[in-house]
Amino acid sequence: MSGQDPFCQPRRVRRGAALTLVFASVLVAGAATGSFPAAESLDRKSASDRARTAAYASPQEDVAKAAEEAMADGKSPMEAAERAVSRSGDRWGAVYSPGEYEEFEEALDGEYTGVGLWARRERDGRIEVAKVASGSPAAAAGIREGDRLSSIDGKKVDGRPVTEVVSLLRGDATDAAAGTTVRLGLERGTRAWSETLRRARLSTDDVTVRTLADGGITVIRIGAFTKGSGDRVRTAVRRAPAGTGIILDLRGNSGGLVTEAVTAASAFIDGGLVATYDVEGDQRALHAEPGGDTTSPLVALVDGGTMSAAELLTGALQDRGRAVVVGSRTFGKGSVQMPSRLPDGSVAELTVGHYRTPSGRGVDGRGITPDLDVERQVVERAETVLSGLGQ
Repeated sequence: MSGQDPFCQPRRVRRGAALTLVFASVLVAGAATGSFPAAESLDRKSASDRARTAAYASPQEDVAKAAEEAMADGKSPMEAAERAVSRSGDRWGAVYSPGEYEEFEEALDGEYTGVGLWARRERDGRIEVAKVASGSPAAAAGIREGDRLSSIDGKKVDGRPVTEVVSLLRGDATDAAAGTTVRLGLERGTRAWSETLRRARLSTDDVTVRTLADGGITVIRIGAFTKGSGDRVRTAVRRAPAGTGIILDLRGNSGGLVTEAVTAASAFIDGGLVATYDVEGDQRALHAEPGGDTTSPLVALVDGGTMSAAELLTGALQDRGRAVVVGSRTFGKGSVQMPSRLPDGSVAELTVGHYRTPSGRGVDGRGITPDLDVERQVVERAETVLSGLGQ
């Protein structure tokens, strides 16, 4: 895709992690299509609860009021909301422009508009192609991993943050649609040339499956929990050879739709609790569907980039004794955000609660500690663990 990953860009992680990253997705059933249930319909508070909270303004109300007053004064509601969120001290609070939020919704659907490039910034500031999606416009043009990206539509990209490069590739400034063109300046060794590509609607391919040559172990990598990813995990588990073991790779998975993470959990456990969460004190629970594979040896791989919904899944598998967790401590993103529309169409999110693993462990700010702390040759160590689980 155009950029590193639709869920891992630094500005998105800091700016609240949105629905693309966080547990909040399960709370807002209509969020992926842009509809927002009122907070009351989500909380289902009793009359006495509402009476107790009516005496003071919630952070969400403060933000909404600031935006409305700015609109009445002819000022920017989004800027006013950003200031209110900043004052709230909410680490994950954020305000998104309509265009940013639309982009997030597309990512949640597992699709995006782009040319099929992943980009990375080297230490010297150069931008290189990290990966080329098969079947994409970039692949058709013969662009390869390792090629240097020197310019986009005549604008030099050296030294720019990857997020800006992503924006240029996607044409965010002009809301570029599929079929629009983008001119890339490229270098490979001593060769320098330009390619004009047409943007297309592409799939993020967030679930990939491969089989290790030694022992036939199935490796299921989940890059993010986008729409349909849970079912793809369940299909991969059903197709895995019996008794050979499974490695569930969640490294670098910054989250996504929690409903999909719960579906993925259902592939490995026979129903039961996946997580609990609260929304302004109202306690809820998430349960897996029955019928999952509870016999195949399972190892889950995690690292510091494992966040939110991916941590929820990891915690459930660990607490339920279903998987051995291998890798390094996860990020520690276990808070629940509630989105709401502002008068200018932008979207504000503030934290309204937190989730816990089946045993009651809090994740936010703590992360999940693996059963086996490993930073190098993680897959090899996972193979060794599987051999001790019945391989």
